[in-house]
Amino acid sequence: MLWGAYGSALELRTEGGATRLRATFPYGAEAELAPGRREVIASRAFAARIDAGEDIHLLSGHDFEKPLASRAAGTLTLTDTDAALVVEARIDAGTSWARDFLAAHASGLIRGLSPGFRVAPGGERIESRGAALLRTVTAAALFELSAVTRPAYDGAQIEARCWQSPAQTTPRAGHPLNRWRP
Repeated sequence: MLWGAYGSALELRTEGGATRLRATFPYGAEAELAPGRREVIASRAFAARIDAGEDIHLLSGHDFEKPLASRAAGTLTLTDTDAALVVEARIDAGTSWARDFLAAHASGLIRGLSPGFRVAPGGERIESRGAALLRTVTAAALFELSAVTRPAYDGAQIEARCWQSPAQTTPRAGHPLNRWRP
């Protein structure tokens, strides 16, 4: 499975004790994944699993042991358009990793969104650009989206809005961020 983060924004809102996440993952953004290696996700490249209603997860740091929301649980909604993939989730802070994610985000440590996917057979085009390569992903099986510290795409940044007073949103004491990888 490959992970990459693409020009998107992630917004968190806390309303009445429930944290709601909304993100837009625009298609067509180009990123340099390594020197001389660029990648673009084409419009509706993730459509097959989304349109089929398959279970897709929102994870903390690409870790399936740290789910934040899922379609099967009814806490994740994905809307796929020609321009972007829109992600909406309800995050329950009842698990330690959800609290860790919320604390890391509040501290400014988690700002990226990154999809986990497998490219379908025939689902990519590779073109040379001088000494560089550009891979365009045209069809891929999307399994998860993750909140990450360092997305592959600079434009994949998280923004947050809190609709409660600071006293209601103060992270728990301790060192919940020790498990986060850079």
